[in-house]
Amino acid sequence: MDLKPKLLHTFPSHVPLPFYMTYPGYMGAERERALLQDMEYLQQVYPCEVKRYQRRVAEILDKMDYEGSMIYDEYPDYGCLRRMAESIVKILQNEDQERPEDQRMPAEKWPWLTDMIQVLLCDEIYKRRHGGRRGKIFG
Repeated sequence: MDLKPKLLHTFPSHVPLPFYMTYPGYMGAERERALLQDMEYLQQVYPCEVKRYQRRVAEILDKMDYEGSMIYDEYPDYGCLRRMAESIVKILQNEDQERPEDQRMPAEKWPWLTDMIQVLLCDEIYKRRHGGRRGKIFG
C-alpha cells in the first residue's frame, strides 16, 4: 500500500513534507500504535511478581504524570530517572516491611530490584510519551 499519495493530499502544495514522511514504508502513527500494542501484550506475559511491580510503578508514575513533568522531556536526565527509580524502590521497601516476615523480599535482592524497577519505569514512560495508557490496549 502506497501511503505517499495520501500524505501529499494532507499537506498544502507550498508546504514541504517532513523528511521522515518521504521514507519508503513510512506508516507513522499506525506503526507506533502497533508497536505499543505489541509491547503491552508482551508485558501481560511477565511473571506475576514483575507484573505486580509494573502495576505499582504505573500507579506511582500516575502522580508524576502532569503537563511539564520531566517524563515528557525530549531527553530525560539519567540522574533524575535513577532517583525516581530509587524513590519507587524505597516506597516498595516500606510496603514490603508491612508484609508478613515469610513473604518479604530478601535484602540481597533489592539492588537487582532497583535495576528492574528502572527498566519498568522507562517502559512506562515510553508508553505514556507515545500515547499508551496503563491497562488499555488500543482497539
